[in-house]
This record gives sequence, structure tokens and C-alpha cells, in this order.
Amino acid sequence: MTAPKRPRPVPLPEAHWPDAATAAAARLFQPLSLGPRTARTRTWVPAMVPWRATDDGFVTPNNLDWYGRFARGRPGVLVAEATGIRDVKSGPLLRIGHDRFVPGLRDLVQRVKDESDGETLFFVQLIDFLVVRRRPEPATWFARWYRPQPGHAAALADITGRAEDAALDDDALRTALQEAGPEAWRAVLDERAFEELERGYRERVTDTHLPHIRDLPQVLPELFASAARRAVEAGFDGVELHYAHAYTMASFLSRTNVRTDGYGGSPEGRLRLPLEVLAAVRAAVGDAAVVGARILGDEVIAGGSRIDDACRYAIALAEGGLDVLSLSKGGRFEDAKVPRIGEAVYPYTGPSGHECMPTVRIDERGPFARNLPLAAAVRNAVHQAGHAMPIVAAGGFCTFDMMEDALVAGHADAIASARQSLADPDWFEKIRQGRGDEIRRCVFTNYCEGLDQMHREVTCKLWDKDIAPDDTTTPRAADGRRRLVAPPWLAS
Repeated sequence: MTAPKRPRPVPLPEAHWPDAATAAAARLFQPLSLGPRTARTRTWVPAMVPWRATDDGFVTPNNLDWYGRFARGRPGVLVAEATGIRDVKSGPLLRIGHDRFVPGLRDLVQRVKDESDGETLFFVQLIDFLVVRRRPEPATWFARWYRPQPGHAAALADITGRAEDAALDDDALRTALQEAGPEAWRAVLDERAFEELERGYRERVTDTHLPHIRDLPQVLPELFASAARRAVEAGFDGVELHYAHAYTMASFLSRTNVRTDGYGGSPEGRLRLPLEVLAAVRAAVGDAAVVGARILGDEVIAGGSRIDDACRYAIALAEGGLDVLSLSKGGRFEDAKVPRIGEAVYPYTGPSGHECMPTVRIDERGPFARNLPLAAAVRNAVHQAGHAMPIVAAGGFCTFDMMEDALVAGHADAIASARQSLADPDWFEKIRQGRGDEIRRCVFTNYCEGLDQMHREVTCKLWDKDIAPDDTTTPRAADGRRRLVAPPWLAS
């Protein structure tokens, strides 16, 4: 059978850069009120995970350089990576689940303020996530994790045609079923057990037979509130509640959340915990910080939430006192690609993940402003409900016209750019100064996303084009071949 052809890459849209006077008058460079703070412009660098913290979640010099480099480009808002609210191991991701993390985070805030001359608002994205384990070797899974169930031995006997298999004890069944191979596994095991074997174990918010999952609604509001208090102590201008993609709070908002304890099963049930977390965070920080959130305009997965759900959620969050809402799309575990043995499932590898970070090969439309209709629909719903909560649009924005047209049309109140800002952290400032022809343009092939998937330091391949072989001063990635920070822009 012939493999399907990959779609041909869509060319980058032609860019027309304004002169400085035109840029100064543009809506993109007008201030935006965000609750207790005002962003200097409507330019926004959303959260990206750079894999630069220590394995214990502390800020490193490489974190300081990463965020300081974005701050030098003076975006209106810069959001720090998804930062764990629990005091648990999470690899080289920032954490805020204990007071010991505050000094390093305070240094991070100071670096951003210094590099931007105080012009950039700095938020931290607060995240909770459930357990995800790597895909195991089958022998390991059958020996350690497989729990024989009534009927398994008989089902195996039906497959093998050996009547004696129906009488196997548990240990013998483990060995016999392992040796029977994948088709037998699929036939004998229930859906969750087979998924655990094929993809690795993954907790869900609906696993209420597990006490720590059952009790999430009692635990999470205070965990988020405590993290928000630490963020204020560290000097952040705001927090962004991570209610998007594959993680805990997004899973409570998902239509797949069928909990029967009042925290799922209906729109009101799915909203209950997100609203309780918001209320706890607002009570913790008062007017000392902006409280924003990021949600999905569309989960993309079968049976998942769609734009009508997002509009309902946005209105409820606005009524709950949220200051600003950022929209994303997809990025779920449910349709992710089957990982290799020894690797963890990655939520940006399936159809929903491709919609979250689309490349120039996704289809004939390409990735450019692809999610803008979602932001427009949510903003319209919020305004019709009588709220003025700002809406941040994201997804493939890479030209001035693309951003300005969206703002002037009233489809969004701010524009977030991740990959283009990664390619050139100075691009907003270059536009503002009328020097757009100096912008290093992202090619949207997701080189950066591939590094993220492998948990390697995220960089841009365009950074390395002008690195000299004898350069011994530029910080390099662990492999020694990649520049860890974007090249400097020698603005005159």
C-alpha cells in the first residue's frame, strides 16, 4: 500500500512592513488595559517551554538568557513557560510549588524588567498535570503492571485454540499472553489496559477510583492560589491559568469529562472547578496582579469540546472576574501518535496536535492566522454577553498586515506569536521602528517543536546560519552545535 503523499508546503505570505509613522498609529502598538495593569502594546509572546530549568525546577542562567532575550524585543506581554504548581518532580521545567523557588523567579522577573527597560509585562503560566509514564517494554508491563482479570485466560484459550490455557494461573497467564503477541493483547485486554501497554500509563480526571484524582477539586484551588501568591511575591505582573491542551484543567473543561460528582458531565459541571480555581486565585492576589487564562477554542478530538463550548466557558470566566483570555486549539493526548518504547506519549503529534502547531504542510490554507475565527467567535460572544474582557488570538501570525487586520476588524484585542517570536525575538520592535525588512522570518517547519518533543533545549534553526565555527563565546546547547539564544540585533 502506498503511503499518502505529504501536502506540498504553502509559501510564506508576502509581507508589507510599515514605516515607523504608520506603525506608531497602528492598533497593534496601542495600549491595552488588562485589569490592574496596562500593556504598552498589543503584542504578546505566549508561553513556550525551553527546557532550560534544573531537573529540580529552579531558574538557571540559561532561563535568564532565554527570557531576557525575548524581553529585549519589548513585547507588550511576555508569558513564562508552563510552571508547575506542585512540589513534585517534573524534569527541567520551572516550578512554583514551594517558597524555595521564589528567589530564582524573582531574579527572572528582574532580568525581564531590566532587558525591556520596564516596558514589558511579565506573566507566569500556572499548570497542573497528571501522571504520564513512558511506553514500557511488553515484558516489563506484563511482569509489573498487568492485572489478570476473570475471563482473560478463557479469551486467550479461544485465540490460541489450546483448551489448557483457560486454566492458567496468574503467573503463567502473564507469560503466555505476553508471548501471544499484539493481536492477542488487543483481543484480551480492556481498552485502558491495552492503551497502557501500547502508549504508556496516563491518568485522567475521570479516574475517580483513585483518591488523589477524586480529590482534585478539593486540592487544586489552594495549589493554584498559593502559586499565584508566590508569583506576586516574585514580582510577576500577572498569572495565566493553563486551562488548555492536554493538562488537568483543560481535561475538566473537556466534553470527555463525565465525572458524576458535580465536576463534570454537563457544561456547568465542567466549569465548576475552573471557576473555583479562578475565585481562589483572585482572592489570593486581589488587584496585585493580572489574572488571565488560556483555553481551547476547539479540542479537535472526537467527542471533544468545540467553539460553542469555548464561548460558553469564556462568558463564565469573564463573569468570574478573569482579566484576559488567550485562545489556543487542540494539543490533546487522545489522538497523539503511538510513542516508541521508552518514550512518553506527546500531545502534539496527532491531528489535534498538528492543529495546535500547524506547519506549512498542514493543508492548502497553511498555518497563517489559522485559529483567528475561534478568537473572533469567542470575542463576539463575550461582548454580546456584556463583557469587555480582552481576547488574545494566536496561531501562525507572522506579518504586520495579518496582525493589524485582525485587531482593526475586532476579531481580537491582542496578538500572540510564539514561533515567529522565537525565530526573531526583536520582530515586534523592528516593525515598530519601521525596520521590518530586517526581520528573520519563521518558516513554520516546526524544527523547534521537534526539539521540544525530545525534551531538548528548544532553539530555532535560523539562529545558527550566521554562527562562526570559531565562535567560543556564544552559549551552546548540550549537543554543542546549536546557539542557545537568538543572535543579537544591532539596532541603530
